[in-house]
Amino acid sequence: MSAYVIDWLSLLGRWVHLITGIAWIGASFYFVWLDNHLLPPADAELSRKGVGGELWAVHGGGFYNAQKYRVAPQVLPASLHWFYWEAYSTFLSGLFLLALLYYAQAEIYLIDPRVAPLAKPAAIAIGVGFIIGGWLIYDALCRSVLKQRAAWLAAVLALVFSAAAFALCRLFSGRGAFMEFGAMLGTIMVANVFFVIIPGQREMVRAKREGRDPDPQAGLRGKLRSVHNTYFTLPVLFTMISNHYAMTFGARYNWLVLIALCAAGVLIRVYFVARHKRHERGGKTPLWPALLGLVVVAATAGALALAVLLVTAPRRPSRDSRRRPKGCCSTHLPDFWRTCGRSSRRSPRARCPSAISRA
Repeated sequence: MSAYVIDWLSLLGRWVHLITGIAWIGASFYFVWLDNHLLPPADAELSRKGVGGELWAVHGGGFYNAQKYRVAPQVLPASLHWFYWEAYSTFLSGLFLLALLYYAQAEIYLIDPRVAPLAKPAAIAIGVGFIIGGWLIYDALCRSVLKQRAAWLAAVLALVFSAAAFALCRLFSGRGAFMEFGAMLGTIMVANVFFVIIPGQREMVRAKREGRDPDPQAGLRGKLRSVHNTYFTLPVLFTMISNHYAMTFGARYNWLVLIALCAAGVLIRVYFVARHKRHERGGKTPLWPALLGLVVVAATAGALALAVLLVTAPRRPSRDSRRRPKGCCSTHLPDFWRTCGRSSRRSPRARCPSAISRA
C-alpha cells in the first residue's frame, strides 16, 4: 500500500475518530454533569410519579426541564433516545487507526529493538493481548467483592494500570506503548457501554414492557461503570495526543511520565465532578484534587527539563583531556575518552579519528 493511500486513510480515520470522540465524550460529560446537578422535584405530583430529581436550564434561546426517574416511568414513551453509537463509532474508528498504523506498520511505530527485539507477529499479539486482558481483569475486579468498596477498587485499579504502563513501556517503543495504553483504557470504556450499561438499560425497558418491576441494580451497575468512564476520559485524551510530544514518550523513564500524567488527568476530573455537587456543600468545592493534579504536571515537566539539562550541559575537561591533541574527538564523544587517552600516550595519531584525519 502506497504511502499516499496510507496518509489519506489515516487522515480520514483520524477525522472520524475525532468527531465521534467529541460526540461520545460530550454526551458522557453532559450526563455526568446533569446527574450531579439534579434537585428533588418541587412538585409533589412529580415525586409521586417516580421522579427522583429534576433540573431547569436555558440554552440556545429556550428553557429545558430535565427529569430523572428513580427507576422508570409508569408508562414508557413512544420515542426513547439511546446513546451508544457515539461510543461504538469511536471504538471502531480508533481500532481502524491502531491496525493501520501501529499493527500494519509495527516495525515503524510499535517495535523498538533497543527496548525489546520483538518479531512483528509477536508484537501485534502482545498488543492485542493487553487490550483484551485489560478489559477482562478490570471487569473481574468490578464484579468482585471490591465493588462494595469504591476506594479499595480505585486503589487496586490504579496499581493494575500502573503495572500495565510499566510493562508496555518495557516491551514497545515509547510512542507505541503510550498508544497501546490509551487503546486499552478506551476499549474498557466502550466495553463498559456494550457489556454493562446498555444491557442494563435494555433490561429495564424490557421489564416495563412486560409489566414487571425493573431491577434497580441494573441501573446502579451501569452508573458505576459510567463514573469510571468519566475518570478514564482525560488519560485517554492525553495518550491520543502524546505521539506529538516526544518529550513524554521518549523519556528514559517514560512509564513514570505516563503514570504521572494519567493520574493528573484523573485528579483534575475528580475536581470537576466534585464541583458539580457544590450545591450539596453550600457552594464550596475542595481544591486539593485540581491542585495536586497541577503539581503532578508541573513536577513531571520539571523533571523532564532537568533530565535534558543534565544530558546537554557542557562537561568541564579533565587534565588528561587538556594534554590530548587539539581537536581530539574525545571532547565531543564522552564514551571514547579513555580509549583515546590511552592511545594518545603512546602515539597521538594511533587511534584518535581526529588525529588520523589530519595525518
